[in-house]
This record gives sequence, C-alpha cells and structure tokens, in this order.
Amino acid sequence: MRRWNGWGDESTVVELPANGAEFLGARVGAGQVLADATLEQVLASVPASRLPEHPLVSQDAEVRVRHARGQSLPDWLAMREGRFEVFPDGVAFPESPQDIRVLMAWAAQHDVVLIPYGGGTSVAGHINPQASSRPVLTLSLARMSRLLELDEASQIATFGPGANGPQVESQLRARGFTLGHFPQSWELSTLGGWVASRSSGQQSLRYGRIEQLFAGGTLETFDGPLELPTFPASAAGPDLRELVLGSEGRFGVISEVKVRVSRLADQERFYAVFLPDWTRALQAVRTLAQARVPLSMLRLSNAIETETQLALAGHPERIALLEKYLAFRGARAGKCMLTFGVTGSRVQNAASLRQAKALLKPFGGVFTGTLLGSKWAENRFRFPYLRHALWEAGYVVDTLETATDWSNVDALMGKVEASLREGLADEGERVHVFTHLSHVYGEGSSIYTTYVFRPGASYETALGRWQRLKFAASEVIARNRGTISHQHGVGRDHAPWLPLEKGVRGMATLQAMARHFDPDGRLAPGVLLQD
Repeated sequence: MRRWNGWGDESTVVELPANGAEFLGARVGAGQVLADATLEQVLASVPASRLPEHPLVSQDAEVRVRHARGQSLPDWLAMREGRFEVFPDGVAFPESPQDIRVLMAWAAQHDVVLIPYGGGTSVAGHINPQASSRPVLTLSLARMSRLLELDEASQIATFGPGANGPQVESQLRARGFTLGHFPQSWELSTLGGWVASRSSGQQSLRYGRIEQLFAGGTLETFDGPLELPTFPASAAGPDLRELVLGSEGRFGVISEVKVRVSRLADQERFYAVFLPDWTRALQAVRTLAQARVPLSMLRLSNAIETETQLALAGHPERIALLEKYLAFRGARAGKCMLTFGVTGSRVQNAASLRQAKALLKPFGGVFTGTLLGSKWAENRFRFPYLRHALWEAGYVVDTLETATDWSNVDALMGKVEASLREGLADEGERVHVFTHLSHVYGEGSSIYTTYVFRPGASYETALGRWQRLKFAASEVIARNRGTISHQHGVGRDHAPWLPLEKGVRGMATLQAMARHFDPDGRLAPGVLLQD
C-alpha cells in the first residue's frame, strides 16, 4: 500500500548502510529525530466537506488526506508532523474524457476550484489545496491509465493521462515497444503529469525529453476540448502543443496523450568511468555531448557526490579494493564518477562504447566495466525512498535543479553549492552538498544538487532552515543564467522567480492565456502564476 505520509510503497524500505550515520555525523553533526504524527491524528483534523454530493466525487476523510500534499520538502514536513492545514473538500476519479467534462461543468456550476492530480509526486507545490472561500476538488486521473491505441506503423501510442511509469511501460512492452521516459519519480508519476510539467527522463539522450515524445492529445477546457492532432512536423503557425507542455493545469485538464514510442532495443548496458578531477571530468562530458556520441544516458557526479556514493554504497571491503585500483590508475582524492548507457543493437552499442572510450581516454578516464553501472540501473528509482532512512536517522534531504550553458555550468554549480553549504552557518549548522550533471546537451547541461542538513529541535525549525536554503539557492540560480527548473516544473515553490526568467511580456502572455482558458480562476490557482 502507498504511504500516506511519504514516498512510495510501504513494503519498500531502503536502509542506510552501517556507516551511513557515522559518515553524515562527521559532516553535519549527530542526527536529530523528530516525532511523527499518526494517520489517526491527521484524520481527526479533517473538516467536513463543503461540496455537494456527486457520484464521481469521494468525500472520504482518508482519501482527502492522501491527495492533500505532494512530495516537496515542505509537504514531507507537513505530513510527518500531521499539520496539513488545508485539505481538498473532495477527490474525483473520472474514468473518461466525458467524466472530466461533466466534472468541469459541475465545478463551474457550484463555484468549485479544481486541482488536476496525476501521481502526487510534485516537488514544487503543484497539487496542494490553498485556503479558499470556494470549495476545492482534486481531480485524480488515476483511473484513466489504459493504452487506448497503438499505431505501430507511425509508432504513436495513445494513453489516458493517469498512466504511471510502470503502467506505460508494461502495456507498451507487451507489444514490443517502449516510451523510454524514466524520470526518478517513474514508479508513481504519470504521463499527463510529465507533459504538464515538461518532465525529463534519465535516458533522454536516446529517447528525448517529454516535449520530443509528446505528439498530441486532448486538453479539456471550460469551453470544450482542445484537440492536438499528430504530425511528424508542421509549419502551420505556432505549435499548440506548447500551450499544454508546462501548463501545469492552468489552462485545462489533459484527458488524452499521444506519444512517440520506440521499438524495444536488443541490448542495453550501463558503464562507470572515473576521471581524475572535476576540471577534466567536465571537459570530458562536454566533449561526449558535443561529439553526439549515441549514448542513452550520461551522468557525471562531482567529487563530493562520488565520495558520498561510494561511502554509502555498503560493502566497505569491496569499495576499499576499488579505491586502491583507482588510485593506482591515477584517480585519487577529487575523482569524479561518470556513468553512461548504450542502448540499441549489439553492433550499435559496440560502436558507441568504442567511441566513448576513445574520447574519454585523453582525459584520464579509468573504465571499470558494467558492475557499478548495473548497480545504478538497479537502484535508480530507489533514491526517493532514501529520504525515509535519513529522516529516521535524524537528517533532512532535499534536491534542487537547474540548467545552463556549458560556459556557465562550473560557475553556477559552485555558486549554488556555496549558497547551500554556507546557508545555515549563522546557526552553527553545516550542510552536506553534492551535485551531478544528469541531462546533457550540445549547448549545456542540467545541474542537480542534493543537500543534507539537520532538522533542529522542531518542525518549525526544519521548515525555516529549508526556506532559507531554498530561497538562497533559487536567487543564485535565477540571477546567474540558470533556469528556475529544468525538470521539476514551477508549481508554487518556483513561481516567485519565474518573472526573472520570462520577463514582463512573457509573464503577460502566460497570464493572458490563463484568463482566456480559465476566466474564473478555477484551475490550480497560484500554480505557475502568482495569482
């Protein structure tokens, strides 16, 4: 069963290795464990619904609790403390586009706020109901998860928007295809959510980001459906798919998604290479990206992330042997781990591997084969579960991300890390900070930073510390040529910095679009745009 106050299935547990608490204790101090609320305590705080009865709407208290928060750090703290404060008045479960239209008309009739809800994995405050004089209805698309059509000749698949990652892949793989979109939230996040938030998957080098995969579909608006037909390419004016991509529920509710799929590859392998230092590692990954080596995945960990990953990997004896081998080959303190994947036919993969090795050799790359790469692939969707283990040990972990041009990657990463590392210094607190580049382009790269800190003596202290760190890092990103989000979307948490990126005219355009599609401000108010 899915956790009501955290990530994923209750039966999945990721534990810190024996030396994990010692490693973190040496870097940020001894853990500080806070008490968790129980589900029963939270249920007792759920108020009566303000909604009239409707056959598609549940007013059950536990259903409302389970759809009240996402997975951001403030959401996590609210769930663990039991202070949700605001709940949706009901949760609807449409099973067809017609059901969505009925619910939207009903919402307009009864002056109800609507929050589209996919997998509940938002880390930017997309799905949280806000205090309002109007009742709030969360619109869960979970029951619209089927593969509706597969055009094998055109390789276009049509899905309901509520299909999560495993549902998408299992239905396609049964027919010999894959979407190839694997965000870290893949286990729970949904196809409609990927489109609405401009998601990026871990193997986007091969398959493309969601904007390359999104071929068309249907957006339900208060005036009726907006149909987006599929074309291989078109010069017929602006591409209306861009109105839906990244719209975050402000313009309508996605009821159908058409995506470009690929036939399953014959072979897939993941490899790990260690480079002597960050300077050479950064040059190496830029060379690989700009040479257009046909890799399916490329992830570069900086020195601190490399150290942290090896320290928390478990099996200290094996890691010690690896460290000795790497030191012998010239990859000592300050080394950086590069993980990459090849996907395709055996002939294609062999050629890609030879090319990657040849390009990495001048930078001092030490190739270690597939063992570490296979471990990454095996555990790549388990990192969100680590938050539970760290919390139980008395630590808070969060992430933030951006993207920028290659000429700015090193400088921006350094400034972001410094803002976090020094962000609680006046409290005498240390923050453990590390970064990887996980999506690379010819022009530049994403920057994905993780930070671990102590919560303090109370939930209020923990939230205050997060707010300080998040604000400082977001200011650095927005004022130093970084996008406020490469893959998580804007939501409410990033909305204050969107005007710096879009400018006055850009924001006026988005606001005009919201008024056009939703003149009554009924759809996800406060998300994307600060209403």
